[in-house]
Amino acid sequence: MRYILVLYYSRHGATADMAHHLARGVEAGGLEARLRTVPAVSTVCEAVEDSVPASGAPYVTQDDLRHCAGLALGSPTRFGNMASPLKYFLDGTSDLWLAGALIGKPAGVFTSTSSLHGGQESTLLTMMVPLLHHGMMIMGVPYSEPALLHTTSGGTPYGPSHLAGASNQLPISDEERQLCFALGQRLAQTALRLNA
Repeated sequence: MRYILVLYYSRHGATADMAHHLARGVEAGGLEARLRTVPAVSTVCEAVEDSVPASGAPYVTQDDLRHCAGLALGSPTRFGNMASPLKYFLDGTSDLWLAGALIGKPAGVFTSTSSLHGGQESTLLTMMVPLLHHGMMIMGVPYSEPALLHTTSGGTPYGPSHLAGASNQLPISDEERQLCFALGQRLAQTALRLNA
């Protein structure tokens, strides 16, 4: 079965919540959504994680990425960039790059941050860079989505974003939810058209 891989890292749950809304959009667009995450990494020694996380989505494998029809990549903002665990996983995908396994597949990005000007757009833009190196086709959120024009929290044409607040206390707004759904649906519909 063809699927869109919804791959994310979430420390406090906001990015995971966005991933679930995006997955609903994927399924409304006609494809399966495969939710996957990555384990945390450590700066002092190599982290040893169980092969199955205690809760949430399973850990991603290279094969999940290799066989997807498209990709939605999500991360919290870390100093205007994606979180290290997600970057660590992507840094290990050279074999997929050498094989051209992701060339021509649609991809989109999403993020969550604690402050309105905490680097949402720079995070989304830098998340696109490895996907472009893989030859993926980047999909954003067009301004034909009314929520993009009316949001007072997260949301960009580069991809959905969420303003979580300094203590991660803010729930995903209606506009943020709509933009996640819209990107998921757009990825699925594009992947179906490309493979028709």
